[in-house]
Amino acid sequence: MDHAAPLPTGGLAVVFGASGAIGGAIAERLRVDPRFADVLAFSRSGTPSVDVTDEAAVAEAAEAIKTRGLAPRLVVVATGFLHGAGQQPEKTWRHLDGAALARSFAVNAIGPALVLKHVLPLVPRDGRSVVAALSARAASSENTLGGWYGYRASKAALNQLVRSAAAELCRRSKEAVCVTLYPGHVESDLSAPFGVGAVGAAHDRGAPLTGPAAPPRS
Repeated sequence: MDHAAPLPTGGLAVVFGASGAIGGAIAERLRVDPRFADVLAFSRSGTPSVDVTDEAAVAEAAEAIKTRGLAPRLVVVATGFLHGAGQQPEKTWRHLDGAALARSFAVNAIGPALVLKHVLPLVPRDGRSVVAALSARAASSENTLGGWYGYRASKAALNQLVRSAAAELCRRSKEAVCVTLYPGHVESDLSAPFGVGAVGAAHDRGAPLTGPAAPPRS
């Protein structure tokens, strides 16, 4: 496979999680990208409302992609959850809670997996297409800091889900790429409670990552 192969022009770009800071910025940029004939931006606040943890909603989004009649050449899953009402990153194993862990896995791993289930069959068999999900450096198996159990583990699960899907996808679509991406620290509602650059700074100095309460995910 030619890893430098360009995306064919005239295709469809799709963004899940378009109401978030990263997803919204990506969708905005894609709308002026001449390589794409159309852009579909899905979010919980959009029409149709698409929550990736709701498989019926994801299936509806896949139908919307099909009805566009364009080959999906770029699909970005920009959803993610770190903190919300009544839930903060765990500082210690004493903070572990089954319901909180389930919520992290639902948004960060299971939801994107459902997107893969319904969208990968739509990827063209010929030509370059890219399917990418946002992960995090915090999911690295080289973690020596501890803490943030749910976020780290769910993003690590996402990495493995995408890796498995990539192995399957390449057997039917030789030029397709299925990857996770780490965008680096981005100022957003997700990162706001932890200060500018707090994530990277904490990794650099070996400090646990903690923060105050904040609004639910977007």
